[in-house]
Amino acid sequence: MVTQAPPLRVLVVDDSAYNRKNIADILNGCDDVEVVGKAGDGEEALRLATQLKPDAITLDLEMPRMDGFTFLRILMAKQPTPVIVVSSYSQKENVFKALELGAIDFVAKPERQFSPDPAIRSEILGKVLLVRSLRPLGAPAPARLVPPPAAARGASEPTPRPAMSPRYVVGIASSTGGPSALLDVFSRLPERFPGAILVAQHMPEKFTRTFAERLDKKGAVRVVEAQDGDAVTARRAYVCPGKQCMELASPSGSLVGDLRVRVSAPAAADRYCPSGDRLLRSIAQVAGSRGIGIILTGMGDDGVAGARAIRAAGGTVIAESEETAIVYGMPGAAARAGVVSEQLPLPAIGDWLAGLG
Repeated sequence: MVTQAPPLRVLVVDDSAYNRKNIADILNGCDDVEVVGKAGDGEEALRLATQLKPDAITLDLEMPRMDGFTFLRILMAKQPTPVIVVSSYSQKENVFKALELGAIDFVAKPERQFSPDPAIRSEILGKVLLVRSLRPLGAPAPARLVPPPAAARGASEPTPRPAMSPRYVVGIASSTGGPSALLDVFSRLPERFPGAILVAQHMPEKFTRTFAERLDKKGAVRVVEAQDGDAVTARRAYVCPGKQCMELASPSGSLVGDLRVRVSAPAAADRYCPSGDRLLRSIAQVAGSRGIGIILTGMGDDGVAGARAIRAAGGTVIAESEETAIVYGMPGAAARAGVVSEQLPLPAIGDWLAGLG
C-alpha cells in the first residue's frame, strides 16, 4: 500500500492582510499544501517559524519592525528553511539580494498587492510544491561567494582591451537555485578568462537585465543581458532575456570569424524558455570540440538534448553534483542520460572554468 506524503506545511509572511489572505487561499486550495500560519512582519514570522517549523515560507521583503533581509539572515543561521520570495517587479535588486541570503526562488507579482490570477496561482503553487525535490538545506552547501580578485573592475577600471575571439564558448543552463549558483561560478572567473559564456537561466523577462548587472558587479568577466546581434567575444558573458531564447551564430559555422548572439521568441518545439537545449545545440554546431556545456541546479530536464549534441561534437559537459544542487532535476537528468563528462560540486565548477587556458 502506497503511503501518501503529508501536506507541505507553509508559513505565509506579508505585511498586507490582503496579500496574506490571497496567498493562503491559493495554497490551501491544493490538497498537498497546508498553511499553518500567517505573519505580518519579520519578528512575528521568526517567532512562528521557530514555533511551527514549517516546510516552506513565502516571504514579502518590505515589512515593518523586521524586514525580509534581516529575517532571512536570522532564519538561515538558526533554522534553514526553504523560502520563496513574493516580490513586485519594481523590487528586482532586492530579489537577488534575498536569493544570495538563502531564498531558493521568487514569484514576481505585477503590483504591490498580490493578484490571484491563474498564472500567478500556478507559479506559486509549483514553486512551493518544488520544495519536496530540494536538497535538504542542512546538507553540505556550496562555499560562500568569494570577493572578486583584486584585478577585477573597480574605481580604477583599466582601459578596455580590444575584443578577442573566444577560445571556448561556454553555455550554462539553470533554473531553480540558478541565480545564487551562477553568482558563485562568476565570482571565481579571472579577468583574462579566454572564453565567452552564454547563460539560459529560467527567469521572468523583467528580471534578467537586473540579474546580468548583478553578475557583472560580482566578478571580473563583463556580463550583459543579450541583445539580438551582439558580438560574442572572450571575457564576456551574455544572459538570455526572459521569455526569449538565445543561440550562438557564425557565418562560417565555426569559431573562426564573426560570432553573434541570436535572440528570438521561443519556437513551438521549445519546452522551456529560455531554452538550455536550444542554446547548447547551437554551441555544439558552432564551437564543436571547443564547446562546453554546464548544467546547474533546476527542476526538469532542460539541457539534456543540448548536452548530448555537445558531446557528439567532441565538446565537454559538466553537471552540478547532487551534493550541492539545490534541485538535482536538470543535472540529474543529464547524468542519467549519459551525456555528462563529469559531475562536480558547485565551487569546483567555477574553479574548473577558471583553469581553462
